[in-house]
Amino acid sequence: MAANGIFQGKTVMITGASRGLGRALSFAFAEQGAKLALSARGEAALLQVKRELEELGAEVLAVAGDMSQARDVERFVAIAEDTFGKLDVLINNAAMLGASPMPLLLDYPEADFAEVLRVNAVGPFLVTRRVLVNMLRHGQGAVINVTSEAGRVGYAGWGAYGISKFALEGLTQTWADELSETAVRVNMVDPGSMRTLMMALADPDPDYELADPRDVTDVFLYLASDEGAGVNGQRFEAQAFIRPEGGGDDGR
Repeated sequence: MAANGIFQGKTVMITGASRGLGRALSFAFAEQGAKLALSARGEAALLQVKRELEELGAEVLAVAGDMSQARDVERFVAIAEDTFGKLDVLINNAAMLGASPMPLLLDYPEADFAEVLRVNAVGPFLVTRRVLVNMLRHGQGAVINVTSEAGRVGYAGWGAYGISKFALEGLTQTWADELSETAVRVNMVDPGSMRTLMMALADPDPDYELADPRDVTDVFLYLASDEGAGVNGQRFEAQAFIRPEGGGDDGR
């Protein structure tokens, strides 16, 4: 890991870190010297990521849990605070697709609909609310929510997943406005279509190109860094991102 990376001495929390984008982000931030607090529901896969990162020299805390459950959120964040103290960056990446193939809304089971919204929208609310206490106490921080094209355009057949991302985008904008007079910023990133398990479930036979999750991490590094300190309440498309010269504007 980089001895003089731009995140040296900083702690980055990533939910849904056991695979796909969360895994890719874990390695990207570790390569820049960050200490990592990682969470996912699948303990075995999460611990495997932890082992691989530690073999590369990273300092990693891994806590399995369901971030849509307040008790698991409290446990994860409290352990991270006890381990690292200041929490600098939170990336709300954990999400679920729901029933696959996804039924139309007319046929969507009520319990499944509620579960998707709980994981994809209530979860980020709970984690952010808890982490903000630490960030506000220390006078700085960056929160990045992972959204989707289905969170700004209502597509038939994307059901509760798309609706949950609409909720997440509203949550991002509201919190960004509420925190606008502080040094904590809240933004969101649409990573685009990627080669992940979730994408394979959503569209098993796509007729379009899928990105490698490792190739969409640059915008997250930018928003989490000091270079992105003036950016708040913005939506970014990772696959179209070009790092702005000088930084500090809205970066789109």
